[in-house]
Amino acid sequence: MRPLLAVALLFVPDMLAQQAAPTGSQAPGAESSLTGWIDLGYRWVSDSGGSFDTYRSLVNLGSGPKLLGAEFSLTDPTHRLFDRLRVRAYNLGGDPYQTIHVDAEKSKLYQFSADHRNITYFDVLPSWADPLLSRGIVLNEQAYDTHRKMGNYQLDLLPGNWITPYLNWEHDSGSGNGTTVFFTDANQFPVPDKLKDLTNIYRGGVRFELRRFHVTLEQGGTTFKDDQQLFQSPGSTNYGNVPASVLGQTTDLTSLLAAYGIRGTSIYTRGLFTAEPAPWLDLFGEFLYSQPKDDTNYQQVATGNLLQLSPLLVYAGQSWLLSSAAKLPHTTGSSGFEIRHLSRVRITANWMTDRMHNAGSVASNQVSGNAATNQQAQELLNSAMVNNYNQAEINLFYDATSKLMVRGGYRYVWGDANDYVLPPAGLVSADRASLRRNVGLGGLRYQPAQKLSLTAEAEVGSSGSTYFRTSLYDYQRVRAQARYQALKALTLSAAFSGLLNHNPTPGVESDYQALQETLSAFWNPGKTWNLQGTYTRSTVHSNLGYSDPGTLLPQTSRYRDNAHTATALFEMKPKVRSRLAPTISAGGSFFISSGSRPTNYYQPIARVRLRLSRQLQWFSEWRYYGYGQAFYIYEGFRTHTLTTGLRLTR
Repeated sequence: MRPLLAVALLFVPDMLAQQAAPTGSQAPGAESSLTGWIDLGYRWVSDSGGSFDTYRSLVNLGSGPKLLGAEFSLTDPTHRLFDRLRVRAYNLGGDPYQTIHVDAEKSKLYQFSADHRNITYFDVLPSWADPLLSRGIVLNEQAYDTHRKMGNYQLDLLPGNWITPYLNWEHDSGSGNGTTVFFTDANQFPVPDKLKDLTNIYRGGVRFELRRFHVTLEQGGTTFKDDQQLFQSPGSTNYGNVPASVLGQTTDLTSLLAAYGIRGTSIYTRGLFTAEPAPWLDLFGEFLYSQPKDDTNYQQVATGNLLQLSPLLVYAGQSWLLSSAAKLPHTTGSSGFEIRHLSRVRITANWMTDRMHNAGSVASNQVSGNAATNQQAQELLNSAMVNNYNQAEINLFYDATSKLMVRGGYRYVWGDANDYVLPPAGLVSADRASLRRNVGLGGLRYQPAQKLSLTAEAEVGSSGSTYFRTSLYDYQRVRAQARYQALKALTLSAAFSGLLNHNPTPGVESDYQALQETLSAFWNPGKTWNLQGTYTRSTVHSNLGYSDPGTLLPQTSRYRDNAHTATALFEMKPKVRSRLAPTISAGGSFFISSGSRPTNYYQPIARVRLRLSRQLQWFSEWRYYGYGQAFYIYEGFRTHTLTTGLRLTR
């Protein structure tokens, strides 16, 4: 934030100098080297008026000074280091999503871009992942309070030339605290944990740009590490999620220290091309090969009254050491073409394949026991997984008239996957699955008048087998949109989308239906005021069969959601004889749903902006956040925010 505050100081002396300078003193054709704007302000946030954890999970705005936004451009008249430097920054000063973007360029020499994002991820919804809720204990057992920093930096050399080398670095890191579950054979214990991960991607390549041919060759690599620690301090007893006795034993956890660390690297090679060998033919293709590998280490020390089911053992302490290594060669390729040989017909086709093979090994040493006896178990396992995925698609576009275009196509998806663990153990030592899907495609674009346009597309799929229980199986998907310019100042639009999916496989027998209808309007009768609004009606119905993990008896999970969402904003610039030139905005949004988890969420908003001078504006904004759930009243909150500040422009 400090560099941008320093830049903000550049606005003030220049603004004062321009106000003090006599009219016409600036030389004709002169251009200011620094132009743009910056918003500086302060935000007040009231008490959450309910669940502070829910407020932080959904909104998470805080009080204090803020750099709400800035966009400026700096030109170098000497063209020594750069021709133009552009900077964009938003929400600096502790907000949950902060961004800074910088572009610099020097004609025919280089182009540089840098993008940095700082994200606060907080998820502690009280009713989520809480098997203890029926006992009156509110505890999210999959909670996160983490921070992520992401950066992307690219340098292109000789831009606009037929050959352009480039370098790129991507950085992604995260750290924080949370809550997770420590699993044993007879119980699950919620415990605090610490998280930390880091990923770096380095790549460089060269682009060849010819009149009818383009080629990109790229080489890159990745480094990755992920660490997690679970702990429970001695002196307290954790009774877990299963208070009932198992085989006459009530289990508990009195201390825990567990940690894992993953270190991985990967080298990849990528190439792509596009070509136009004839005016009516386009070709493209891409190939990517990578071979990631990683090493994992895990250690665990736990004490308490713990139960092992196979072989049956009640033990007071356990230590476990594990190490593993894996390699995962991965090949991806795609190609396609577009033919425009006939005046009204266009044909496109594409094919892609993704092949992933994984081989790994693990060695572990586990010691469990009590004061009377100890039991040691050592294992050496080898595993492998093969996954092949393929897809081919062809589409034909036909311009039936100057106002109507229709499209028809076909997609075929196929693949297979299998894995094994040696030596065999239990029911998951080997598995095999296949994927077969036929999909029919269709669409149209119709514009009967200049002010009216209609678009629609549909696909119907039928599967013989899928990988996952929730995958698309026998489904129909439809999307449609209409836009109408009713008056010169009034624009209306409507949209519809729907998805129906049915899986008749015994043991799954799932049905899923999602429908959404949207109406939008924008009315701008003149320079004085405008109004825009959107209303959406959506429904989700889901039935999914599953086996109860405790009894292994078949059950059905049913979910229903019927929602109404509306957003509106009215903006007015009243005609007043004042140099303040006020702008007033008011509106907001609401979400109301019924069904399995009835929810209401209201967000009204009001803004005012006054022009104090040619380079200075004052603004203020009020927002209200009101959230509630009928079944989980303790998750509701009500919060007011008030933000005020100044915009400096030069």
